[in-house]
Amino acid sequence: MQAALPMYYPPREALQAFWAALAGLLRADGACAGLDIPLELSEPLDCHAQWQDSDLLLSQACGYPLVTLLKDRVRLVGTFAYDAPGASGVACRSPLLCRAGDARQALAQFAGSTLALNDRISQSGYNALRALLSAPGTPRPFFAATVQTGAHIQSMEAVRNGRADMAAVDAVTWALWQRSHPEEASALRVFGQTAPYPGLPLITSLQTPTDVVMALRRSLQALASEPAYAAVRAPLLICGFEATTLADYRVCMDMQEQAHTSGLRDL
Repeated sequence: MQAALPMYYPPREALQAFWAALAGLLRADGACAGLDIPLELSEPLDCHAQWQDSDLLLSQACGYPLVTLLKDRVRLVGTFAYDAPGASGVACRSPLLCRAGDARQALAQFAGSTLALNDRISQSGYNALRALLSAPGTPRPFFAATVQTGAHIQSMEAVRNGRADMAAVDAVTWALWQRSHPEEASALRVFGQTAPYPGLPLITSLQTPTDVVMALRRSLQALASEPAYAAVRAPLLICGFEATTLADYRVCMDMQEQAHTSGLRDL
């Protein structure tokens, strides 16, 4: 079996410590008896391929591909809550970032500018922003140019170094980057935010038995809430867990449909 938590970039040792605690809880759960639970997290070169692997025990995906590309191909385990600005329970909003010295104060003032985006299948970096720009009276096209970076951290760097003027990024990624790279982060500021949506979904293979899914939920709940694991989860900003359903992620499709209905299919 394989497991990965590839979407955020805390210190590697903190991520492995979190997995070691989670793996220990799973091994102690009778529902997981006989499972080959991995000793360490893997680092997939292609997340989309690993998400659909038949021996995937656990990974973290994105809400937009969950309801589009991954629909009926994976099982949803649940969603973490995070202690980060823009996050509330398992919901979050994408902060809109620009350079600290940029005088513009509202999204409308960035019409005709250059957008940095991580991926067009990203909920936080693309779908939520597109929905925000689908409001009546918004210029079409809104941006003069877009730069696709491949990752939120690269989008932030593109804004910082002047390749782009703004970006919508994941709230937890921004909070972790501020903590780990304070000097670089100080060159940026938040000037707005998107509407809320559920955070990154934790998924498992479609072939994972229901009793193992329930064991995953029990272990994740314990790790995210019990005082004994506070020091393990704190570096990742995790402060809770909820066994969410696909219905909770309907808002991601609603945002897509809102944009498409308004005639806005691409940024």
